Amino acid sequence: MSGDFAAVAFAGGGNRCYWQGGFWDAFAGLRPQRPDFVVGVSAGAFQACFSLIGAGKRVRERVFAACAETRTGIDWARLASGASPFLVGDMYRTLLADVFGPSECEALQRAPEILIQVAHPPPWMPAAIAALSSIAVYQIEKLVTGAAHSSAGRYVGLTPDWVSTHRAAGAPDIVEALMATASVPPFMPIGRVNGRAALDGGLVDNPPLEKLGDVEASGRRTLVLSTRSAKPLQSTGARTVVRPSQPVTIDKFSVTDADGLRRAFELGLRDGEDFARRLARG
Repeated sequence: MSGDFAAVAFAGGGNRCYWQGGFWDAFAGLRPQRPDFVVGVSAGAFQACFSLIGAGKRVRERVFAACAETRTGIDWARLASGASPFLVGDMYRTLLADVFGPSECEALQRAPEILIQVAHPPPWMPAAIAALSSIAVYQIEKLVTGAAHSSAGRYVGLTPDWVSTHRAAGAPDIVEALMATASVPPFMPIGRVNGRAALDGGLVDNPPLEKLGDVEASGRRTLVLSTRSAKPLQSTGARTVVRPSQPVTIDKFSVTDADGLRRAFELGLRDGEDFARRLARG
């Protein structure tokens, strides 16, 4: 391990996570980091995977171009064949399959280990019911506590699990894990990991803090990349929480707002550069 932080967490947040990509590129460009491990959830796990192997520019160019050309994210005719009318799921899978090939998997093996967090429903509970119940509880949690840190899915029996990029057999394993950690029906399909139904890991722990506990207890420092500027999670003695300096307002599942994605990324660049400079000043 080298750098300022022994472990890093990338929170979920859909398209808001493009802020994380900008933040990491700017921050790590000025202050190179080599954490023991990174834990990522939902779209934050995707940002972590391509950012830590230096593929950000290529990925963003592809995503921004595709979103600029896409006119709608909904096709109601798909209901006739029993498919979700939301196009984001199929588009995301295609993106992941294009991004992660053999060379990217080799790069992930050389990079710090990334733990892709998913949530498993109880064996007796249909995954769709588990997802809808967790989302309902999350809405209540958000009203009551603000959900700076969410664990709503645990109330309906969801449990966390992690897929390691260092143990993945190849690109298909990475793609399936990233699809699963972003699984929020009906926008994103239900995933499968190790033969079990798997849902968005943010339903049980977002930002993903559980894996940071042992690191912080040992007195080493951790970094959490949140995507929410309102009602933020607070830093602690060993944990530094960073967040957007202003709200990232893009819709989480939009596939048509290239300008919004670009603004999120550019805000991350500015915030990451500012954070690196503040660390340098002590």
